[in-house]
Amino acid sequence: HKVDIKVVRIFNTYGPRMQIDDGRVVSNFIVQALNESDITIYGDGSQSRSFCYVDDLIEGLILLMNSEQTGPINIGNPEQFTMRELANLVRNQINPDLDFSTQPLPQDDPLQRQPSIELAKKHLNWEPQVALSQGLRQTIAYFQENLQKG
Repeated sequence: HKVDIKVVRIFNTYGPRMQIDDGRVVSNFIVQALNESDITIYGDGSQSRSFCYVDDLIEGLILLMNSEQTGPINIGNPEQFTMRELANLVRNQINPDLDFSTQPLPQDDPLQRQPSIELAKKHLNWEPQVALSQGLRQTIAYFQENLQKG
């Protein structure tokens, strides 16, 4: 049918306008901390994830759309953080006195998720620019404003 297509694999993305109750780890940790609840960590918190700020993701998508590349190309942040590190970052930005609670690690929870963005670097000259701590500040501010409205 001679249709131009682009294929992108989107990895963990976070930022303002996330659904407060979407069940993702970033929103869960932020909401728990803003509600002054213990932050729930599954297992020992050593499982790792990468987190791409929404502005970086959108820039990557636009670059792909405007390129000759068809993909698939991974768009995400390859920098890894353990769940305990993420919980500490959120806690330290909201209330350093909060405690953690632990729950058993679900059987299907992978120990690591990390995109390879080599194709995005090579073909799109793209890589994420927003550090997790910076993106969390903006995401937390959004959640604070929207929790107060709710």
